[in-house]
Amino acid sequence: MEQFCCLFALFILLPIISDTVDHSKFKRCDQSGFCKRQRAVEEGSSQYEINTDAGVVTESMVQFPVLNRKNGHPFILQIITLEDGTFRIKMNEAKPLHPRYEVEYALLPDIHYSRFEVKKASDHWAIHAGVNELKVFPNPFRLEAYANGEKVTVINGRNTLKFEHLRLKPDANDGHEAVKEDHENHENVKENDEEEEVKEKEESEPSMWEESFSGNTDSKPRGPESIGVDIDFPHTEHLYGIPEHTDKFMLKDTRSGEPHRLYNLDVFEYDLDNGMALYGAIPFVIAHSVKRTVGVLWLNAAETWVDIGVGSAGLVDSLVNLVGGGNKEDKMGKTRWMSESGIIDIILFMGPRPADVLRQFGKLSGTTPLPQSWAIAYHQCRWNYNDQNDVRNVDLGFDEHDIPYDSLWLDIEHTDGKKYFTWDSHKFPHSIEMIGNLTAKGRKMITIIDPHIKRESGYFLHEDALREDLYVKDKHGKVYEGWCWPGSSSYLDFFDPKTRNYWASRFALDKYEGSTLDLYTWNDMNEPSVFNGPEVTMPKDMVHFGGWEHRDVHNLYGLMQVMSTFQGHLLRSDKRLRPFILSRANFVGMQRYGAVWTGDNMANWGHLKASIPMCLGLSIAGITHCGADIGGFFHDPDAELILRWYQAALFQPFVRNHAHIETKRREPWVFGDKYTALIRSAVRRRYALLPYWYTLFYQNEKTGAPPMRPLWYDFPEDTTTFPIQDQHLVGSALLVHPVTDQGASSVSFYLPEGIWYDFYNYKTYVNGHHTIPVDDDTIPVFQRGGSIIPTKQRIRRASSLMRKDPYTLFVALDQKGEANGSLYIDDGESYEYRKEGKFLEIIFQCKGNVIKAKVVNVNSPFQTVEWIERVVILGLTYKPSSIEGSSKSLGSVKLEGEGEHPFVIRKPGFLVSEDWEIKLH
Repeated sequence: MEQFCCLFALFILLPIISDTVDHSKFKRCDQSGFCKRQRAVEEGSSQYEINTDAGVVTESMVQFPVLNRKNGHPFILQIITLEDGTFRIKMNEAKPLHPRYEVEYALLPDIHYSRFEVKKASDHWAIHAGVNELKVFPNPFRLEAYANGEKVTVINGRNTLKFEHLRLKPDANDGHEAVKEDHENHENVKENDEEEEVKEKEESEPSMWEESFSGNTDSKPRGPESIGVDIDFPHTEHLYGIPEHTDKFMLKDTRSGEPHRLYNLDVFEYDLDNGMALYGAIPFVIAHSVKRTVGVLWLNAAETWVDIGVGSAGLVDSLVNLVGGGNKEDKMGKTRWMSESGIIDIILFMGPRPADVLRQFGKLSGTTPLPQSWAIAYHQCRWNYNDQNDVRNVDLGFDEHDIPYDSLWLDIEHTDGKKYFTWDSHKFPHSIEMIGNLTAKGRKMITIIDPHIKRESGYFLHEDALREDLYVKDKHGKVYEGWCWPGSSSYLDFFDPKTRNYWASRFALDKYEGSTLDLYTWNDMNEPSVFNGPEVTMPKDMVHFGGWEHRDVHNLYGLMQVMSTFQGHLLRSDKRLRPFILSRANFVGMQRYGAVWTGDNMANWGHLKASIPMCLGLSIAGITHCGADIGGFFHDPDAELILRWYQAALFQPFVRNHAHIETKRREPWVFGDKYTALIRSAVRRRYALLPYWYTLFYQNEKTGAPPMRPLWYDFPEDTTTFPIQDQHLVGSALLVHPVTDQGASSVSFYLPEGIWYDFYNYKTYVNGHHTIPVDDDTIPVFQRGGSIIPTKQRIRRASSLMRKDPYTLFVALDQKGEANGSLYIDDGESYEYRKEGKFLEIIFQCKGNVIKAKVVNVNSPFQTVEWIERVVILGLTYKPSSIEGSSKSLGSVKLEGEGEHPFVIRKPGFLVSEDWEIKLH
């Protein structure tokens, strides 16, 4: 009977398929006490003053005292210069009642600082870092960032800074002994604290000390501690970023509606075209204009809201420009950032171009490490494949229908009663054999492992967590208990190094029974999701390692789990193999550890369209290995929708078919022979382009350049590209406009400057707007003139089986008859490319009727038998009378060519590991 009651209670709490998200479960700004207070701040009302007379210059920073003139509370402002002309601005209380949380783990541990020069003027200090400059104005508090003399960013220009200092609760006898004791024991507390509280009384409201929502009460033992300030961008109103949301890629004005919310939440069947919180929170925005691109990172892991203003400058901005002699152009992108706790920690990336901003961002937060080659191929998933026989049949189905794929995924039903690191012994009795059957064909398997741990006596993980004290605690110091898929669950505290080490150790092959090195990991529900918690997540007054409340670190929780999983993958292979992990929750730095998908989408055309701007938003915020569930997780796509979704997804970085347990089966062959052939055609196009994708991911690791990117990334001065979100670039060489309208017979698209070639029928286009007819097999993809793309045209059932196959190069000539490209090759799985230099990087060039290949790292120990099978030239204005080739191994050889557009050189036979040359006569 007790078991029945638990199951019934869980059923009541479980998400049920409906038509849309239940908004009543999630807060609006006016239901969040701190957001309501912060949003009520009027422009020009802030009363903070920087004491520049007391400024101190050290080797690493410039530091100023700051005073809130309204209540006399002191703060410290620190300005730090980082490499590449980047500025970091930190503001904290001078003597806080207790420490305020500063984000850990999001940035790289070895940040490099740069030298700076300070110049003092009568009304400000100027901190110079190369061509960049940060001016500090004392009263009112204002910071202005300049690049080459042009003002590009202003902090507190509208004078809305509000920093709620920590304080005692007005009623000292209210039972908050923890806060009283903290106050009494803190040696730096101001003696006149009571006088300050009198000055602040007019701001006091009940939500500062306790707040209820949807039947849950947040005790707020530390009271109000929110922070907020405006950060604006003169001369541009084109703002992008702050994922994860379903709103437009170019951010819209929110001042008359809801701000964008950054608070990792489990939102199933999410709505489109709004800024409500989803699974990830990257507090990073890019401001782009024809002249310059800059970026801002608001480094805070607490609940955050961001107001966007687009359009003309306000009265305060205009007065500041007028007094300061600034440019009177009134276009301005405005943001106001509001977080519940923590400190102000702002990093300014000064550009000047999109590629520079993302390079600078990558130097601080890291870039996506080069994935194993199979991880950028096609993945097949479902909640759930029923048993080993089901797995075998699905695998055989791909072979029988000649559709390549590289991994098969198992959801929560593969476990023994939702206990992670286990297998259902009836459904999956021989997991090692099952995995081996896949790997024999060059394929992998992925299993789900979530952070909630079933509270069941005898379950080793639960018993270990209780014994070793690994769980998150409630405010009374007891282990927190919530509800998730297993029913009663507790949540591992990944902020504790002991917990991270334990978690990593569980991936060892002798501990994760039934696993092999070919089994990889999917970390889901890691926002964290708590079915009976406030807003389907963990209460904010839970306590983590170090005494930090969950409110301080919420958006970091998923990152901490994935970081621990990553370490486990490294250790189990003795740091030889690159891990693969997929995460739903994300924050700054997640890109260093895993891929991300856009969560529980729906099977409709709107969600297909939204997958493009959502992945673009993640890509420009560092999360470059991203994608969306093909066909939509909830509900059943028809044949046309899933076909078009395949065609779009196969030109995104992460490609996975996934579906809810209550949906119909949707393997590629279940929609009839016609659509099986069409989906096969689409998947094979992805596999042909894998060498290009792999090269892009290598470049991403090195420079931060996202493989999937907006048009303005490569065409920053083309204003037509600024609002475009239904087409995108893959690298700099391919432009994709997927068909995302039901029943479409044509597609309209825009091509930036230069010559473009349809990648599949070779038709030539020029800059401008175009409309073309489309049929079921059409994927509008265009190669940029001036590029060379490496492909493999011998498609096999898994990408690993193509490793020794030859390459076909597509050479697309520009107006000058020239083209350039590159190819990166390594073993596709290990870290030997880093540790031992075992890789090849090849540069291709076509100029003056000569096509050349040059190996950059000529002494590489990496060896391969791969060769050049074909060279396809687009845009050649004449048919060569003769063709000569040469390489070290072949010497001089005569080659054969055919056709006109394209002109194809067949079987030149050059090894890719050698320099070679082709001359056209």
